[in-house]
Amino acid sequence: MIVTVTMNPSLDMAYSVAQLVLDDVNRVPQVEKTAGGKGLNVTRVLHQMNAPVLATGLIGGNIGKFITDQLDDTQIAHAFYPIANETRNSIAILHDDGKQTELLEAGPEITEQEAEGFLAQFENIIKEADVLTLSGSLPKGLPNNFYQQLIQKSHGIPTLLDTSGQSLSDALSGTVKPFLIKPNLSEIQSLIGRSLTVSDLKTVLLEDRFTGIEWIVVSLGSQGAIAKHQETFYRVTIPKIDTINPVGSGDATIAGLAYGIQQQLDDVSLLKTGMTTGMLNAQEHKTGWINYDNFKELFDQVTVEKI
Repeated sequence: MIVTVTMNPSLDMAYSVAQLVLDDVNRVPQVEKTAGGKGLNVTRVLHQMNAPVLATGLIGGNIGKFITDQLDDTQIAHAFYPIANETRNSIAILHDDGKQTELLEAGPEITEQEAEGFLAQFENIIKEADVLTLSGSLPKGLPNNFYQQLIQKSHGIPTLLDTSGQSLSDALSGTVKPFLIKPNLSEIQSLIGRSLTVSDLKTVLLEDRFTGIEWIVVSLGSQGAIAKHQETFYRVTIPKIDTINPVGSGDATIAGLAYGIQQQLDDVSLLKTGMTTGMLNAQEHKTGWINYDNFKELFDQVTVEKI
């Protein structure tokens, strides 16, 4: 089973308007409401791949109930820990021929007792886990090293970490490392505090701060990825595709990588699977959604070469 963790889920609302007019009334003819947060995007893609998956994290209030009801409707298993404050909203306004304006709430503040309660529940949940994913931001009230705490409690379960900023830095500074991280080039630059080119990555990923991380997959968007598995480096190239909605493609990539690890795929197949699920998400209007019928066609067009 793959356990996905979303510590700061949201109700994602997409408002579609032909033109966004500031300081005026904008009537919205179409609204989509989706259980959101990076970890839940991962969850949906895994579910669509028929992988055994369980979603966990923190949830609260009427918005939280809407999210769990939606997961029930799609038969996605979940075991969220209840909190007193309301889960957040995230609004994306789609307007003016492809532009997207986002309004993202910070989310609820978590008490010390709630954090401790989740940690106790987490240790029970992961007893049945083969793979663990940790995705997204941390809500207020949780320390920046909270992901590091979860990694330490994972007892050797392969853990994929997809976060950024201080929470990523703190996770890498612990004695127990994540099994896989998937930063983009900008996030790597922020982590090491200097500008980089793609050609710098091989040298940078050999620095001490990355020691002990079995897999590092640096996303390069439409240019594919540079990946490092132990001491072996790979250049991953993807085909040009018609992109409809790239939001959530990184989460879909994590889902594909988690699936590959759970299935014990070889390096090349693992990387091709992750890149393929990311591309499939970009071809759909919905975030965290793939058409698995198109998997093989794209998979066969992904190339992986040692560098």
